[in-house]
Amino acid sequence: MAEQEASGLQVLLSTLQSSHDRDVILNILSVLTDLLSLGTGRRIHYVVSKGGSEALLQALATAARTEPPDHGTLLPLLRLLARVGQRDRKFGLKVQKAEATDIILSLARRHLGHHLHLTHCLWVLQVCASNVTTGTMLGINGAMELLFKVITPYSKRHVRTVRAAIGALAALLRSKSNSRRAVNRGYLGELLRLYQDWHLNDVSNNYIYIRRGLLLCLKYITNIQLGRETFRGSRGMEILFTSVQDCLSCKSLDPIITTATHVLRKCYPKEHLPVVTVRSSYSFPLPGNASAEPPCEGSEGDSESEGEDEAEKDWDNEDVESKEEDCDLETDVNKLRSRPALDRPEQELEKYEALCAELSQNFEELEFESEEKKSLEDRTENLPSAPSHFIPSATSVKHPNCRWRNQSVTEMGPDPGEEDFKVPFQSWRKKEDCIWDKNDEKRDIAEETQDKDFCEEEDPSRSHVFALCPLPKDVAWYKKMFYPHCEASINPSSEERLESSDIIRNLLEKHHIPFHSPCFYAARAKCVKSIPGYRELAFPDFWGHQPPPYSKPVLERKHGVQRDKVLDDVRRLIQPGDVIGRTVFDLDDPSGSSPAAPGCLTFFSKFESGNLRKAIQVREFEYDLIMNADVNSSQHHQWFYFEVRDMKAAVPYRFNIINCEKFNSQFNYGMQLVMYSVREALQGRPRWIRAGQEICYYKNHYRCSAAAGGGVRGRFYYTLTFSIKFPHKDDVCYLAYHYPYTYSTMMSHLDILEQNRNPKKVYWRQQTLCQTLGGNPCPLLTITAMPESKNRHDLEQFCSRPYAFLTARVHPGESNSSWVMKGTLEFLVSSDPIAELLRKCFIFKIVPMLNPDGVINGNLRCSLSGDDLNRQWLTPSSQLHPTIYHAKGLLYYLRSIGRAPLVFCDYHGHSQKKNVFLYGCSIKETLWQAGCMVDTAVVTEDVGYRTLPKILDKVAPAFVMNSCSFLVEKSRASTARVVVWKEMGVLRSYTMESTYCSCSHGLYRGLQLGTQELEEMGSKFCLGLLILHLKSLPCSKELMAQAALLLDLEEEITDRAQRRCSNSSLESDDEPPCAEEIDYDTASSSDGEEEFLELDQEIQECLSCVEGETEDEVTTGQTCSSRALRGLYISSQPAANSTALPLGSTALGLYSGFESSPV
Repeated sequence: MAEQEASGLQVLLSTLQSSHDRDVILNILSVLTDLLSLGTGRRIHYVVSKGGSEALLQALATAARTEPPDHGTLLPLLRLLARVGQRDRKFGLKVQKAEATDIILSLARRHLGHHLHLTHCLWVLQVCASNVTTGTMLGINGAMELLFKVITPYSKRHVRTVRAAIGALAALLRSKSNSRRAVNRGYLGELLRLYQDWHLNDVSNNYIYIRRGLLLCLKYITNIQLGRETFRGSRGMEILFTSVQDCLSCKSLDPIITTATHVLRKCYPKEHLPVVTVRSSYSFPLPGNASAEPPCEGSEGDSESEGEDEAEKDWDNEDVESKEEDCDLETDVNKLRSRPALDRPEQELEKYEALCAELSQNFEELEFESEEKKSLEDRTENLPSAPSHFIPSATSVKHPNCRWRNQSVTEMGPDPGEEDFKVPFQSWRKKEDCIWDKNDEKRDIAEETQDKDFCEEEDPSRSHVFALCPLPKDVAWYKKMFYPHCEASINPSSEERLESSDIIRNLLEKHHIPFHSPCFYAARAKCVKSIPGYRELAFPDFWGHQPPPYSKPVLERKHGVQRDKVLDDVRRLIQPGDVIGRTVFDLDDPSGSSPAAPGCLTFFSKFESGNLRKAIQVREFEYDLIMNADVNSSQHHQWFYFEVRDMKAAVPYRFNIINCEKFNSQFNYGMQLVMYSVREALQGRPRWIRAGQEICYYKNHYRCSAAAGGGVRGRFYYTLTFSIKFPHKDDVCYLAYHYPYTYSTMMSHLDILEQNRNPKKVYWRQQTLCQTLGGNPCPLLTITAMPESKNRHDLEQFCSRPYAFLTARVHPGESNSSWVMKGTLEFLVSSDPIAELLRKCFIFKIVPMLNPDGVINGNLRCSLSGDDLNRQWLTPSSQLHPTIYHAKGLLYYLRSIGRAPLVFCDYHGHSQKKNVFLYGCSIKETLWQAGCMVDTAVVTEDVGYRTLPKILDKVAPAFVMNSCSFLVEKSRASTARVVVWKEMGVLRSYTMESTYCSCSHGLYRGLQLGTQELEEMGSKFCLGLLILHLKSLPCSKELMAQAALLLDLEEEITDRAQRRCSNSSLESDDEPPCAEEIDYDTASSSDGEEEFLELDQEIQECLSCVEGETEDEVTTGQTCSSRALRGLYISSQPAANSTALPLGSTALGLYSGFESSPV
């Protein structure tokens, strides 16, 4: 049947090309018109595949040579050419080959006075010009001059012809040579005047397509630099801005607003960031001759000659959604299966034996309790005492989280190179001068009883904790407490000191956040080595965080918010009267910051993990903020964390972070930043909350240098903008990209866990893996169950347990990974029966923070060397990448003694995807995805790598199996998961990604994940490991029976929770398009398909005239009447006595069989 259809269509097309019989041609055109007017574009593609475009072009050439022209044939032929040509990707080349460009132009010129015929010619001209080469030829041959004769001067006569001419002109202006020609001949000014005329006279909004068509012409003509300069010189910015203001109140005008906004944003004068240099404010001298600016992966890319359009290629990193071509997949089976040689001498591995003391531990010679106490005393001799904390079980209510900032105490002692560290090292005992602002004492945060409640809904039952406590009068009270020598510089009276001391004591006595102690945190923070030499503590880290009693849904995006923000930015240029432009905070030049004016916010970021480089007051309640690049780098801007104070209550402040780098963000899909209020904390609500309204993320006009753009020229930064109403006047608040988790928070948390575990049941050993480049210790934990007794069998069982190797926070900006790790650690040392069983099944080696220096100094991605440490696993340097070098060395050692881990998992955060999911490694899945033939007899693979994610999909509410991937990309060859998989032979080697935003499936669908949900994921990962162990390894009958009882209970709880959720995991994980995405890529051709749909509509509207409509709504004097058009339409039908080609079985089979066509 298909062959019959194909042969029938080919007969028709062949006859169309060769026949000179008018009636035969009209019949064929009628059949083709009927065929293509039904169904979808698939029919047109089928006709194109059978040579339809060539046949129609040949027929056009024949009909055009007829004198006088036969319009009865030409009109249906031109309509078919317009419909077929727009879906033929090679139509422009076919037009050139048929030498039809001159024919089409000639027909258009000939019919300038006959608007119906001219309209048909213009449709075909538009389709031809969609090919840039053909459009350039048409421009050279005078097509633009012809079109400007049609569209000027302004007139509402023949609007259908004007609309077609504007569509053809927009298509021509896609060619940059045509755009230059148009600018040089003054057409840009004509277009602006014409747009103004249509805008001012279209009161009823009947000509939206014409107005938008003119804007598209301006959009394409401003793709070139000359066009943008001329546009600005012709007051185009003012004209479009004013016209858009008139359209904002009418939703039907959104197409006009969107296109105009695009033009305004693109033509906004480009400039560099208002900083002295894009390199980080912090630099660190590297050992030896190492370069401080490493080459950036994925930096190769083409740049436009105009320097405008950016190569939209995302950074090559594990935590960015991969949109790379399949060619990035590793298809060399030998490389996938190879196990490279050691990257160091084998004898060097012996030193890692000291990090595996559990394998040689002689428990018969130890007193468990006394040894543990002794070890703890050695580690915490300089730490203040901390209150006892209950370590919860899985059945208890989930306890909140806590944290704080700077410090480290290690078994290995201070770094031998500490004396070479350029920044003064703050000792707990050392008396040093404080440098915080004396104006701190003037900032009164005394609580007013009449203050309105916090803008976020809170649980009233939680607000009583400190409700009756008098609040300190000085915002720096906690600094005075831990730095008493600084009080002399502030000169408080003895009475004030006594009053402050009483208040502080009262607050601390009532302070209780599980697994957090301000005293422990302060002690740890004193020992941290940072490049700026931090001397201040961020209050949220010091005081701690307690999760709110509710989960917050994703923020619903307000319609038009992005365009409103963009237009507000443009207003700075058009109406600069209210622009202040005052620098109020500058990390590079503190003396250059203007003193705080009345009503002006005060910013600060020089504390652990803080990141804010510069703050500029734009208007009274609007600020531009600039983030600091990673140390020894010019790029990696995403993480921010800063303090703001001196605000007014209930006033919407707008903040614009203007140097973001990524091409899209979850901020466009409902994600909010987090905020912490000191006043709220002292009232009994010490918590980070999701905050911010009118949030959007878009490309701005700040140009990246080649260094800042990763070697790619022509890139631009992006703006994250949001508005916040602070809950209290003169509060001290902190804003951050995500829930901060600092190095000192981790270290103090480890101290508390060690102090509060049960030493008779939990084997805990904290060692120092190595010293970082900045001189901070990187802790290594060993956690397992103590042997049940000292008999030989139990000791052998202890030593023979398989290893699980867990790491986190290799990327400093991924603080969510630390919260997941926190949940893992708390569960592992808890008294939960499942945790006890899990400890008997595994020996855990855990590096909770692989990049302490990056976390301390507020980096997003790199270490002090300026390197992404998760790209250094292939050949790490012992000097530049010590944590990776020694973590890999420890893994090498475990493999060398036959104890390679059963599971390796590196905890990460993902900024562009929802849910929690795993990346793993599979040879077969990689080859299948790349389209390679896989010989299953040669390529064999254990599918056990899928077991753990399948388990987590069932037990962890935030985990989604459909989001997981097991592909091995070439660009990921140096990441932890791929190197451990290949070199250590670990089948279950994973990266676990946690979203910053929300879940698209399951119990947490539509809810932003908080620290409680992230910690829960860490504990559920442990549960998954236990089930994996029971499924994969032989176990004793006693252990199996115990596990069966516990897991049945756990499964019942999980099933009950899943039944409460009606959403399945079968939905697509693809991110929906942004609700209001403005395309700022000037090379974009995204309008093409929309324009073709409009062209189809135009053709259909023209044909509808046979039902009685006139061709123009104003006059019919110079147009073809509806009767004439009906006559033309009827004349295209076969006559009763026609000698037309009979529609025999072949032709009828073609017509009726199209519905079943394989196309």
